[in-house]
Order: sequence, then C-alpha cells, then structure tokens
Amino acid sequence: MDFDVITIGAGHNGLVTSAYLAQAGYRVAVFERRDIVGGAVSTREIVPGYRFDLGGSAHILIRLTPVVEELQLERFGLEYLELDPLFFAPYADGDSIFIWRDVDRTCDGLERSFTGEGDAYRRFHEEWLPFARAVKEAFLSSPGPLELGRAMAFNPALKLDWKRALPMILAPYGEVAERYFNEEKVRTPLVWMAAQSGPPPTEPLTGPFLLWHPLYHEGGVARPRGGSGMLTQALARCIEHHGGRVFTGAPVDEILVRSGRAHGVRVGNERYTARAVVGAAHALETLGRLLPPEHRPPETRAMRVGNGFGAILRLALNRPVRYADHPGDEARTALQLVCRDTAQIRASYADYLRGEPAQDPPIVAMTFSAVDDSLAPPGHEVLWLWGQYYPYALSGGNSWDDIAEREADRLLDAFERVAPGTRDSVVGRLFQHPLWLERELGLLRGNVMHLEMSLDQMFALRPAAGFAGYRSHLRGLYLTGASTHPGGGIMGASGRNAARVVLKDLERRRS
Repeated sequence: MDFDVITIGAGHNGLVTSAYLAQAGYRVAVFERRDIVGGAVSTREIVPGYRFDLGGSAHILIRLTPVVEELQLERFGLEYLELDPLFFAPYADGDSIFIWRDVDRTCDGLERSFTGEGDAYRRFHEEWLPFARAVKEAFLSSPGPLELGRAMAFNPALKLDWKRALPMILAPYGEVAERYFNEEKVRTPLVWMAAQSGPPPTEPLTGPFLLWHPLYHEGGVARPRGGSGMLTQALARCIEHHGGRVFTGAPVDEILVRSGRAHGVRVGNERYTARAVVGAAHALETLGRLLPPEHRPPETRAMRVGNGFGAILRLALNRPVRYADHPGDEARTALQLVCRDTAQIRASYADYLRGEPAQDPPIVAMTFSAVDDSLAPPGHEVLWLWGQYYPYALSGGNSWDDIAEREADRLLDAFERVAPGTRDSVVGRLFQHPLWLERELGLLRGNVMHLEMSLDQMFALRPAAGFAGYRSHLRGLYLTGASTHPGGGIMGASGRNAARVVLKDLERRRS
C-alpha cells in the first residue's frame, strides 16, 4: 500500500479528517484538484494588495468544536481575531441593533431602544440555551438514533417542557421569532441570520435554525488573521508535520475498487493505493462521477442539491466603509445585517422561486479589514456582500454569464442605500454567482451547503438514509464534508466525526 488513507479534496473537512489521522500516526495523502488547499475556505490576492476569501468568511461554528485545540493549529500559524460586536443591523430611519458577545450588554442596549425587547431577548436566550448546547453535542457525534437520543431526548441537562418546546422546534423559524419579539427591527436580524442555512423563514420544521442563536454568545465570531484560508493552510501544515502529504493541482479521476472494496485512486496516469479512501468532495462527485458505474449507489438519485441560493460580491475599496448613521469602527467590526424586515427576505425568496435573482436582496456585509490590516493597504478596505436568494437555473432563458454584472451592480446598489459613497470607492471586484461557485469551487448548482439543509436531509438522513455514519456502501470508502452531517458552514465537525469512524475501523482491522 502507498498510504493508509487517501483523502479526495482539500476542503476544510477533508483536511480536518486527514489531520486527525496523520496525528494518530497513519500515512495520509490528500489530493486536491485546485492549486491551493481549502476549497470553499481559501484566500487569494485577487486585486493587487487586497486579500479576498473565496468561500466562507465568518468563523462561528468551528469555535464550538475542539478541532483547533485538539490539532494544536496555533502551532501551525492559525491566529484568531475576535469580533465584538457580533452583529450590527442598520435601518434607514437611523435606528440600529447591536448584538454583543456579552448577553447582558446586548439586552441592555435592546431595552434602551425598544422597551420590553431586551427582556424578551434574555428570556429567549435563557430558555433555548440548553437546547442549543444539545444541538451542538449532536453535531459532534455520528448521527445515529442512539447518539441523537443521548444528545437530545435523554440529555439530563436538557430540561425542556417538550409539550411546549416541540411546537417551536417544528415551526418555521420566522414564526418562532414572532412568538418572542414584538419589534420587527429586533426580529429581523435574528431571522436573517437563521436564513443563512438556506430555507426561508416560512418553511416548517426549521425552528432550530433560530433556536441555536444562543450559541453565538458562547463561541463568538472570529476571523483568522490573514484570511479565512489561514485555517486550511494551518491544517495542511499540521498534516505535513505529522508525516502526511498534500498534493495540489492533482485532480482525482477515479476511485479504484477491487473485490467490493475501495483501495485507492487514479490521478491522471498514476495509481495510488490505500487501506481507506475518504471522499471529501461533494457526495454526488464521490459516489457518482468518481466511482466506476457499476459501483454507484442508487441512493444518489434521492440527494437533493436544489437551485443554489446565495451569491457574494467581493470589493476592494480605497477607504473604509461608512454607514450613514454609524460611521464608527464598531459597525465595521461586526457582521453587518442589512435587511429592512422579514418581508424583504420572503420577497427575495419569492423571486428565487420564479427563477429570478433577488430584486431587492437582503445582505450580510463583512469588512474584516476593520480587525485585520493584512487584508488591504493602509486606510483601505475589503468589503464582501453576501446576498440571498440567487437561483442557479434562471427563468426566461437567462444565463449568469449574461446577467452577472447587472446583478453585481444591483447588490452594490442595495448596500449603497445604507452606506452612501461606497460605489465611488471601489477599485476592484469579484462576483461569485451560483455558476461561478460551481465552476471554480465545485459547488454543484452553486449550493454552498452541497445539499439542501431541510429536515429530510439532516442528521441521520444526510446525505441519504443509510449513508449518514460517514461510511459509504463500499468497504473502505468514507464520506465527509458539507454533504454529510451536520452540513455546511465552517465547523469541521463532519471532518472530526469522520476521522473517528475511520480510526475505529483502521484500529479494528489492525487488531
């Protein structure tokens, strides 16, 4: 055997799995088709002097896991910068919302602006923090019935009145927000953050997307110094430090199967053998294109990718962003939730259902140069505008190649309403629409979550029934990445969970 384990794809989950295996003493190789590791967690200098992330930017979920500490990633160059406030929501009439890491400070600010809403926020946080913690524990385990039961129903710390809690968990998250908060300006940023997983605020069974909001106060929001890709650079160095190898510019063309077992990969004309193969690419790529046709499972037909849902405009500016009513650095430090009301989210989703880009997109704006001066020249800024909803397949015979510039301008115009003068400061830009995401990052149909994050494709049903435990239908072939539990986002839980499964199987075979 050339290696003990071969990993296909150097996204952050694939690298996390490989790092744990290398740390345990196994001979690991990672093959990545692009010339840089990281997949959708990578950073490049797109405009001279400005460093752009090419995928996920805000590091939230990974802060709820032990991945960074267990792999000692600080030793390999990872330095996190804390963001506080966490979120800032500006409104056209001059009102604004700040959500701080400290719950008391958040509640005090809300109560001063909107009587009763600070108390409502505290009640919401206290009532759902145990549930949010249980969800976190479920994310950190393989999603079988026993594990989920231990994390949820049989968790002694989870003292929920299930008769009252269950309707909230099963409700649309937009309705959950309405049950707690009277003020639309308080509901909107919470609902907009919940919408980041994809489903709209009216979709049933999505309550947990809002109910895990208390975790933001526990893990916080952070940024790797130098860009989001510094996480995956540190992971690659960790692998190499422990004797593993990371190959870039090395696309895997085929998974080798012998006697019903995956035993290696073909990269061009070269064949590499291993005791186990980990598919860290999209599940449909691993189980479809890369497997010989006779070994492709029929379950792939049930995996629903959807029609994309988001797009991001990355801008290089020659000055910092200035909000009309909040020109200070506090606003620039936070994730900036530019959304008038929940009706704007619903209207954008209606556009999406018609096969049209959002005509008036809600935005998450990010100006991480406010805390990291390595991202832009002195006195300059990087500004990233994530908008929803943007379909991959467009109606009316339109194509993204034809309308990309128009839609990028529309996204910038929407931001200009709260930060006038931004357009005049632009010196370079990159628009990552759904087709770009598929072409450049391998995100099929532009879905940054790989597969839709609806309840029928979550937990023990992700990516499909029978495939949720990170083992595939073939011996020796494993899965990790956003296609698997717990889904998309910069978390690394899938990579860690998969590593534990692979380690268990390798140790069993060794003994």
